[in-house]
Amino acid sequence: MNVKAQIMDADKMRRALVRIAHEILERNKGTENLVLVGIRRRGVPLAKRLQRIIEEIEGVKLPLGVLDITLYRDDLTTLSPHPVIHSTEIPFNITGKKVVLVDDVLFTGRTVRAALDALMDLGRPRSIQLAVLIDRGHRELPIRADYVGKNVPTSLKEEIAVQVKEIDGVDQVLICAVPERTAGP
Repeated sequence: MNVKAQIMDADKMRRALVRIAHEILERNKGTENLVLVGIRRRGVPLAKRLQRIIEEIEGVKLPLGVLDITLYRDDLTTLSPHPVIHSTEIPFNITGKKVVLVDDVLFTGRTVRAALDALMDLGRPRSIQLAVLIDRGHRELPIRADYVGKNVPTSLKEEIAVQVKEIDGVDQVLICAVPERTAGP
């Protein structure tokens, strides 16, 4: 990984999530009918952190689900001949609920589109809102986040690496240079 800069450390990530939690509560006028759904991999620990922060603020532990979007991706055939499918774990009915979908980075919008398709197969939520730690721009679909930890304009020659302690052993957000592709033999 060719790191160009660290744009968030653990403290900045925590502050961004606390702010997002307050914004979620304010917009939804509390916690009634509110649920959190993390997009599998790094959206899940971020959703769990939001759940803890909201519980500290409101004294209410929001229902939390885990969404695997692998089968809903529009690039599934290019990922691998045998993509790894993880389970979706949403142990509650989303029909009529205000769902806050949580992910680490919003880029083209294709992951969110896949997540929306997956959620709609599970029920008919009253509303779906999107919370992301980083919005890096470059949308290919008309999707925007309702809650953003930090907007980070990037070049297409850069990528954002969100690292979370639960998966990576450290909390930080990095801008990395995308390796140059060399022509094949």
